[in-house]
Amino acid sequence: EATLDLAERRRIRSAIRELQRQELEQDEEALASKRFRAERGSHRQDDKENWPRSRRLEEEQQAALAALSRQLEAITDVEELTKLLRAAGEYEERKLIRAAIRKLRAEEIEGEAPSLR
Repeated sequence: EATLDLAERRRIRSAIRELQRQELEQDEEALASKRFRAERGSHRQDDKENWPRSRRLEEEQQAALAALSRQLEAITDVEELTKLLRAAGEYEERKLIRAAIRKLRAEEIEGEAPSLR
């Protein structure tokens, strides 16, 4: 505001904006690096503490899916499988049930195909 030259005022404002932008970028970089370090460190610690438990849960889930797979092989009604599908909560369970439904439908189609000929 001390100068009356408009061009000089523009240069000064431009320089101020550039300095503010650089300062913001530096602050953002500092925050990002702090966040990254904190997340990475705590994640490693969680992995070490939870590894045996997560391993056991994974094994239990695999056993439950194997039992479900055997149960699905015994079911021959698509409607019953559809009810199970709607009640299933886990992705892997739904995946197995959908596969069983597709298998039954394919068998039904194959069973009807010779009679059409």
